[in-house]
Amino acid sequence: MTASGGKMSRWKALSTELDPRVRQLLTQLRRLKDHSGLSMRQLAAKTGYSEKSWERYLSGRSLPPREAVEALARIGGADPVRLLALHEVAADTWGGRHLDAAAPQEPAPEPAPEPAGEPAVGPGARPQTEPTSEPTSEPASETEWVTAAGRSLRVALVAGAVALVLALSSAALLVMRLDGDDSEPAAAPPAVSTAPAPSSAPAYTCRVERTDGLWYAGISRTRDTELGYGAVGPEVAEAQCLLRRAGISPGGIDGMFGPLTQRAVKAFQTRAGLAVDGTVGPDTWKALRT
Repeated sequence: MTASGGKMSRWKALSTELDPRVRQLLTQLRRLKDHSGLSMRQLAAKTGYSEKSWERYLSGRSLPPREAVEALARIGGADPVRLLALHEVAADTWGGRHLDAAAPQEPAPEPAPEPAGEPAVGPGARPQTEPTSEPTSEPASETEWVTAAGRSLRVALVAGAVALVLALSSAALLVMRLDGDDSEPAAAPPAVSTAPAPSSAPAYTCRVERTDGLWYAGISRTRDTELGYGAVGPEVAEAQCLLRRAGISPGGIDGMFGPLTQRAVKAFQTRAGLAVDGTVGPDTWKALRT
């Protein structure tokens, strides 16, 4: 079968011009697609990305977006954090590969002609040296890339915490100078810990179950609340959980109706044959719960 087929896909070899990190990501995505047993058409229906888009992604002609990688990871039962770390590294190298391929190469210098009558080999002849090939570097392992991504995240968190502490200290000094008496020395600012703040856990957890023929995620039991772009709260988190149950990723389950959630709602409405307006009303709630 071809790459658009079912379980026994036979993939064309990836281009050798692709960066090893991009090939590593695409190989993992191909395995997940094969493991899911879905055809390209079924994969497009479950993720909201077209069949032709998936063909471009998995053949290496286009780099898949972050949301597509996360959706395929959840369908294939893989850890999305690991694949998203690979995607981040591959995205850094994707933009530069075309520039490297288009860079002009300098012509090799022509060898100087040997004087007539001199022997090719002799005591005074210069030995000819064979061109040495540049050593090829082995592609970094998947674990090294994941470790590098985690290290970059920790550095960013520490830098953000330090910047916040400096801003708070400056504000405290300014307030004390404005409100305090000129004759009294300004009090020293309170010491603030510079330890990086731990990353916040998701505010909501999906506990999807079917009750009386309807799906519920354990966050809200509403069936008619109108939700649109910019809405927040448990009703939004309930809709996000039900969209994920339907195989369409809304991003994180954070209770915020942002662009990812709006795109997921439109994809679900298209698949369910509803009016595509990007908002969740009674008709969309009914389709999500049945």
